[in-house]
Formats: sequence, C-alpha cells, structure tokens
Amino acid sequence: MSSKRTGRRVGVPMDTDSETHDAVEAGVARFVDAVEAVRSRTTGQLLVAARAIVYGLPIAAAAAGVIVLGAIAAVRALDIAVPGEVWSAHLIASGVFGVAGAWTWSKRRPSEGRKP
Repeated sequence: MSSKRTGRRVGVPMDTDSETHDAVEAGVARFVDAVEAVRSRTTGQLLVAARAIVYGLPIAAAAAGVIVLGAIAAVRALDIAVPGEVWSAHLIASGVFGVAGAWTWSKRRPSEGRKP
C-alpha cells in the first residue's frame, strides 16, 4: 500500500542517509542559483528600466522647469541691472544664449551615417 501524496510505501521509514541529504541540498542550491540567474537577467533589467522611467521623468520635468524659470529670472534681473529699455536686457541675454548654443553645437559628435 502506498500513500497518494508522497508515492512511498506506508510503514517504510524514509532514507535518512546523510549522502542523500547532501545531494538533495546541492540539487536544491543549484536550482535556486539557476532561478536567481534567470531572474537577474530578465526581471532585474525590467526593474532598472521601470525605475529609470518612474524617477527619470519627474526629475527631467522638474529640471526643465528650473532651467526655464532660471532663464526668466536672469532676464528679469538683467532688465533691472541694465539701464534703458527691456530690449537691451533681451539683447544681452540672447547674446549669452547664442554663445552657449554655438559652444555646445561645436562640441557635438557627428552621427555614424553622416560624414563630417
């Protein structure tokens, strides 16, 4: 007579041999390592991508707002500091932004498809 759950015969003691126990532990450890390796290659990369999106988008939006508000504050402060009409502050600010844009444009790398 055998048990339906375990498949072993009722009344027969289980093998308690230490070698069998060590082999089972080694097999379980190997299986756990394999599952963790697969998980780290698949789920780990998805978690990193999801965190980058979840945290990156609000940070990028906040940074863009800070840059825009900083530019507005700089032009307003320049308008107060420079005597004359507001156009003179705008002229100075556009010169500064133009020089900054030309400098960053000169630092770009050409794409692979285009020849310099």
